[in-house]
Amino acid sequence: MTSLLDLKLDRSAKISLAEQIRLGVLAAIGSGALAPGARLPSWLALAAQLGVARGTVKAAYERLADDQMIVSSSPGGTRVAARPPLTGPSARDGKSDTAPEAFRHLLTAPAMFQMGVPASDCFPTTLFARLRAHAARMEVAAPATYPDPRGEAALKREIAAHLALARGLECRPSQVFITAGFTGALALVVRVLGVEGRSAWMENPGFFQSRRALELAGLAPVPVPVDAEGMDVAHAIAQAPDAALALVTPGQQAPLGATLSLERRIALIEWAARTNAWIVEDDYLGELQLRRRAAPALAARDRHGRVIHIGSFSKTLSPTLRLGFIVAPPALVDRFNDMVMCLGSSPGPAVQHAVARFMREGHYMRHLRRMKRIYAARGEALRAAWEARGYDVQLGGLAAILRLPDHTPDAAIAEEARRHGIAPEPLSRWFAEGTPAARGLLLGVATADEAQLAEACERLHALIRRAM
Repeated sequence: MTSLLDLKLDRSAKISLAEQIRLGVLAAIGSGALAPGARLPSWLALAAQLGVARGTVKAAYERLADDQMIVSSSPGGTRVAARPPLTGPSARDGKSDTAPEAFRHLLTAPAMFQMGVPASDCFPTTLFARLRAHAARMEVAAPATYPDPRGEAALKREIAAHLALARGLECRPSQVFITAGFTGALALVVRVLGVEGRSAWMENPGFFQSRRALELAGLAPVPVPVDAEGMDVAHAIAQAPDAALALVTPGQQAPLGATLSLERRIALIEWAARTNAWIVEDDYLGELQLRRRAAPALAARDRHGRVIHIGSFSKTLSPTLRLGFIVAPPALVDRFNDMVMCLGSSPGPAVQHAVARFMREGHYMRHLRRMKRIYAARGEALRAAWEARGYDVQLGGLAAILRLPDHTPDAAIAEEARRHGIAPEPLSRWFAEGTPAARGLLLGVATADEAQLAEACERLHALIRRAM
C-alpha cells in the first residue's frame, strides 16, 4: 500500500521545491510516519498532488536515494530503506540535535531587533564577493601546502596596522593570531593560560555565552557589578582579589554600553600586575563607537604585559566569516605559537586574504565610517519610536535597552516575539544566576530597519502590554 504524504510547500521560500520535498520526506521518516519498507507515491502521483513538475519530485527522490534513505525497484516501487532501530542517546531520551534554547537565536537568520549581527543590507556585497572570488582562485592555483594555523601574514600585518591607527594599540604582526571568531579566540586564550580551577571576574550583566565558556574551561566566574564607569574594579578586588583573570568589555560594555573609565583602567591593570593575573579584553565592537570617538584599547595602556586583546570582524563585517584575532603580550607569544601550531586552527586562507585586501585598499575604514552614520541614525530612530510610547530607552553600543518594571517576564516576551518575526533579547539572561536581574529587552540597532520600524515597535509594544 502506498503511504500518503502530507507535504506543505512554500513557493516564496528561498529553499528549492525539490529540497522542501526531500526535507518533508526525511521528517516523515524521522517521526515514524513513514516506517521502513513503507511505499512512497510515484513521481507522477506526488507531482500531481503537490502541483509541481515530475522532475522536481525526481530530484528529491534521487537525493534521498543517494543518502540511502529510500530504495527504488521496478516491481516494488519506491520504499523507505530498512535501517536498524535507533538505540543511541537521541532515541532513548528524546533529545534532538537542535541548539540549546539560550544559543538558538545565534543560529537563526537575522530578524528585526536581532543583536550580534551587522546590517546585511548595507554590506558592500559586490566588492567583497569580487575580492573573495579572486582570493579563492589564488588559493586553488597555489601549491598544495598546509596553511599557517597562526593566520596569514598579510592579514596579520593589516590588523596590526589598523590597531595602531584606530585603537592606539602598537603591536607586531608576530603578536597577532587569527582565530575562528571570538569564541575560538577565548578558547585558545584560556587553554594557553592554564588557569583551570581558578576564579575569573566577569561583568554582571555580561555576555552569557562568555560566562558559560569560562565555566566549561574549568573557571569559576565571579559576577562583578557594572555602572556608568564600567566594571566596578574596587568591588571585584574586595570580592575576589586572587582571581586568575578578568574578562572585560572596556570599549563598550556589553550590553549596557558604558566605557571603562580611565581610573578603573589603571586600577585593573595595576591589580593584574600586582597579582600576576591576566586581563582578557573583549573588544567586540572595536572602534564602532556611535556617539563619540572610541577610547583607545585597554591593551594600549598596558605596560606590564598582562592584557590579552581579542577582536573580531563579526560585528563590523559579517559573522559568517568566522574571523577573529588575538593580540598576545610579547611574553606569551611563544606559548601561543606552541599551542596554535599543535592544537589551533584558523579560517581558510582565501577569506583571510580577501579581508586583508579589503583593509589594505581602504575599504574597511570607509565601510566603518559609513556604518557609524547609518547605525547612529537607526539608533536615534529606535529611541524616538519607543520614547513616544512612554518607555525608558538607553542606547548602549549597538543595542537599545528597553527598561521594564521588575518581575516583568522579559524572557517570555522575547520568546513570543520571535514567533512574530522579531528578535529582542531579554536583559535578565545577561545576569549571573543567583544575582538580582534587571528586566528589559535588548533591541539590536543594526537590524532595526527604519522602513519596518513602526510596525515592529507596535507589535512588540502589544506583546509587552499583554504580558504586564
